[in-house]
Amino acid sequence: MKQIITIGREFGSGGRELGCRLAEELKIAYYDQEVISEIAKRTEFSEEYVHQIVEHRPITPFPIHIGTRFSPAVNPMILQSQSIYQEQSRIIREMAGKSDCVIVGRCADYILRGEKPFRIFVYADMESKMKRCREKASSQEQMSDKELARHILNIDKNRARYYNFYTDMTWSDKQNYDLCINTTQTQIKEIVPIIADYAKFIFTLNFHSRC
Repeated sequence: MKQIITIGREFGSGGRELGCRLAEELKIAYYDQEVISEIAKRTEFSEEYVHQIVEHRPITPFPIHIGTRFSPAVNPMILQSQSIYQEQSRIIREMAGKSDCVIVGRCADYILRGEKPFRIFVYADMESKMKRCREKASSQEQMSDKELARHILNIDKNRARYYNFYTDMTWSDKQNYDLCINTTQTQIKEIVPIIADYAKFIFTLNFHSRC
């Protein structure tokens, strides 16, 4: 049975670091930005454009006007967004089919739902997320606390819009995950061995339940 771990995360919560360290601890493949790079290779879109669609600027098919009936016009950007999601889905399935792995974001928990992945969601309070952002990215050091908090909220809002639209589920809803981790005031490297042991326990449990 494949051991597949998917990680959803709030921006600045340390989900990417947790995923990378977890993959190292379990000695399995790790995919994050690799998904974006592969989409760009297979389409005519740049990595920057794909990243904007997937992470920061999701495009929904049409606006909803209360009390108004209409037929949505064909918008090339909508078609591009849908094309990117379809390619993303194919790539994630291919990656998961090759070997055990950890995949960060990209609606992987939904795309691979038939594989019964171990689904993790990582979150933290705003103070901790702001601190991590300032430690990781020099460009964000120029933002005021208010600006940075707004930046974090906007990214998470867009992630939720993208996820909710394509999965018909609710991003960050604890009912959709097997483990939710609050990384507030937490050193990621210190909790990874515990999470790895728990994941191995769950995979073993699932294996025996299928026998």
